[in-house]
Amino acid sequence: MTDFYTMDEQGQVAALKQFSEISLSHWKLEGSRLSLIKYRENAVFEVLTSEKKRYALRIHRSGYHSDEELDSELRWMKALQEAAIDVPNVVPTIDGNLFVSLSAGDVPEPRQVDLFEWVNGKQLGSIEHSLKDVGQVRKTFEIIGQLAARVHNQAVKWKAPPNFIRHRWDVDGLVGPDPFWGRFWELSVLTDDQRELVLRARNRVEKDLSDYAEKYRDKPYFSLIHADLVAENLLVEGDTVRLIDFDDAGFGWHLFELATILYFEQGEDYYEEASSALINGYRMERDLSDEQLRYMPLFFLARSFTYLGWVHTRPETQTAKELAPMLVEKCCNLADAYLTN
Repeated sequence: MTDFYTMDEQGQVAALKQFSEISLSHWKLEGSRLSLIKYRENAVFEVLTSEKKRYALRIHRSGYHSDEELDSELRWMKALQEAAIDVPNVVPTIDGNLFVSLSAGDVPEPRQVDLFEWVNGKQLGSIEHSLKDVGQVRKTFEIIGQLAARVHNQAVKWKAPPNFIRHRWDVDGLVGPDPFWGRFWELSVLTDDQRELVLRARNRVEKDLSDYAEKYRDKPYFSLIHADLVAENLLVEGDTVRLIDFDDAGFGWHLFELATILYFEQGEDYYEEASSALINGYRMERDLSDEQLRYMPLFFLARSFTYLGWVHTRPETQTAKELAPMLVEKCCNLADAYLTN
């Protein structure tokens, strides 16, 4: 067997496509045409059947989530649908399962695979190519704010079923000894001065997040969140914005969600308008006080640490190589500003 991890991206995609073709039998979709939509860690393929029906098939990265954690993700998505929130519909296998785990071809370890009904719409943008349609900024971010608030409303009220397991974007998950996305302060491209700045900022964020958690522990500011509510995970069709890709969804603070939405819009000419529109939209559906908004710099910095952790633990990926310099610069700027205020 060829070593999957020594293949170039083209070779890996070819192996994953073959893997996908084999997995289609679990939905009786053999012979469908497959086209790659996205390959960063998960691989997502469009499935086009002979009857012209379209689906999205997702092959998960190895080891990111256990079967119990993935099952929990899909069950929360179903609960969001029941709350009239637009998310993709999971297509069960012919055996009635929400996903399947299998080994096949040149992919070396078992992978989880799930299938979704096709969602129409155009990506709002991507982290590499930020939003450009300035004329739509206010309208778009107001809708995103409403959507985020509706997700949080559902999560706060929802009683998770037994054995529901997802990771936590809490103090330990963000800045503890082993953060969920990796020990960001060990990123190899950091200079000595940058590493010292990041470590000082980490210590401050750990204290401030702990204080925040204690101060508001009886408030409904922490629940399941999407945790990757960025432009590329929002499909726009007319006035409708649909939320996709719940891979990073877990338990976290609502302000962390809002910081994620705005993080890659910082520095853009339209940022103030986008931020104002997001807050206005959120407040249409859920309370958000000015007192809470004063904590946004804390959550922007915590979010920036996670992105450094992401590239630190995935140095072999082209995405990490391309984004690392920008992410380091943004993080250090935020850290410096936070520590001097």
